Amino acid sequence: MADKKSTKDETPEGDVAKGGGKKKLLVVGLVAVLALAGAAYFFLFASSGEAEAAPEPEHGGYTALEPIAVNLAGGGFLKIGITLEYTAAAAAGGHGSGGVDGAKALDLVIATYSQAQPADVVGARDALKEALEHKIVEAYTEDGVPMVMHVYLTEYVTQ
Repeated sequence: MADKKSTKDETPEGDVAKGGGKKKLLVVGLVAVLALAGAAYFFLFASSGEAEAAPEPEHGGYTALEPIAVNLAGGGFLKIGITLEYTAAAAAGGHGSGGVDGAKALDLVIATYSQAQPADVVGARDALKEALEHKIVEAYTEDGVPMVMHVYLTEYVTQ
């Protein structure tokens, strides 16, 4: 009889202990699987973006453009001068005597800044310059080869 009594007493406690152990094992296993998945993602996908980055084009020279006055959308004007840093591919040919013609760049300067408010020209200067540079580099890309690397502001006066 003592054996039956001890078996009844051990059974409920044994089930609870086994269930708790299974839950702990499940949690530990889940954490291990997530850690392995995170490590696999990091090694497989995170480093691949760095390997695919295109190298910086080789410097070819500079083309300074005459400053122009642009009427701003909210009134006032901006006198802006830019210099284009072109690539060795642009210096080698394809544009006459080497370098780049500034007509497209000046058109993009007018289009970009004539839509800006005076507060944007003063407060968001870097954002506007970045947008302008992106547009100019895109406009001077031929057959996937960029002809302009950077745009530098050489004059920037608002009124």
